[in-house]
Amino acid sequence: MAVPKKKTSKSRRDMRRAHHALDKINVVEDKTTGELKRPHHVSVDGYYNGRQVTTDKVNR
Repeated sequence: MAVPKKKTSKSRRDMRRAHHALDKINVVEDKTTGELKRPHHVSVDGYYNGRQVTTDKVNR
C-alpha cells in the first residue's frame, strides 16, 4: 500500500480542491408568467421560448 512520505499541507490540499466548488445556477425571468426559471427549460405552465409546448403542468 502506498503511504505518503510527507504530510500534505493545508495550503496544498486546498489549492488542489480550488476547482471543486459548485457553480451558481443561472436563472432567467419567464416571458409569460414572470417567474424565475432555468434557461432552456420548460416553464411551469408549459411554455418554452414564448410558445406553449405542452398542456400539462410541469411538476417541480
